[in-house]
Amino acid sequence: MRFTSERHLDDGVFERAFTLDDVPGFLWTPAFATAPVPLILLGHPPLGLGRMYPRLVARARGAAADGFAAAAIELPGSGDRPRWAAAEQARADLHRVLAAGEAVSDEIVDALVLPLVDRAVPESQAALDCLLSLPEIGGPVGYSGGVISVGVRLAVVEPRIVAAGLFAGSFIPRLIVEQARQVTIPLHVLLQWDDEGNDRQAALELFDAFGSTQKTLHANMGGHTGVPWYAGEDAGRFFARHLR
Repeated sequence: MRFTSERHLDDGVFERAFTLDDVPGFLWTPAFATAPVPLILLGHPPLGLGRMYPRLVARARGAAADGFAAAAIELPGSGDRPRWAAAEQARADLHRVLAAGEAVSDEIVDALVLPLVDRAVPESQAALDCLLSLPEIGGPVGYSGGVISVGVRLAVVEPRIVAAGLFAGSFIPRLIVEQARQVTIPLHVLLQWDDEGNDRQAALELFDAFGSTQKTLHANMGGHTGVPWYAGEDAGRFFARHLR
């Protein structure tokens, strides 16, 4: 891991940009922490760190106010990372069937999501290896948001993640639903009930599949961009319970 820039934000948050094997990312830590702090790995959709930065830094500020570090890395094929022909073809196929008003097949969902999961999860684990070696970060680790299929796979394979806050949505391969039965960590799942771009029933089926005995579904009325302001506070309380 190589840090490429650093700055102090105006509310006592220390921000550092880094690269890890050419994967860019950000690390935010409470500037005045006197002991190693837990870490929240911030997931995000494949729109690029630059485009997602305002939302990510807002979530990182909230984490720092609760005494946690936060980090995010760029997803494969997004931002300034090399283009990924297979992923672009899968997105084109998805947009074609949606524009035609056709049902999205399992084959398209698998092609769109599973290769991303297979690449993104090992990169997240490599980032955790480096981040947890820093003296200011001591664990445990939480995962927050992003592509829900990535979060499910991480919850299954990464024992350092002890709690996850997931954003219900995106197309969900059947394989991910099956793997969800292996998830046993505490979960906080946020669902926008009228999300025009996501299948509510698929989200409910995934929630039901989770093997966790501590899982909570927070469903709010409204579309994809109508997440209420207090949803962040609810997620913050969830991580405070499980990371401290």
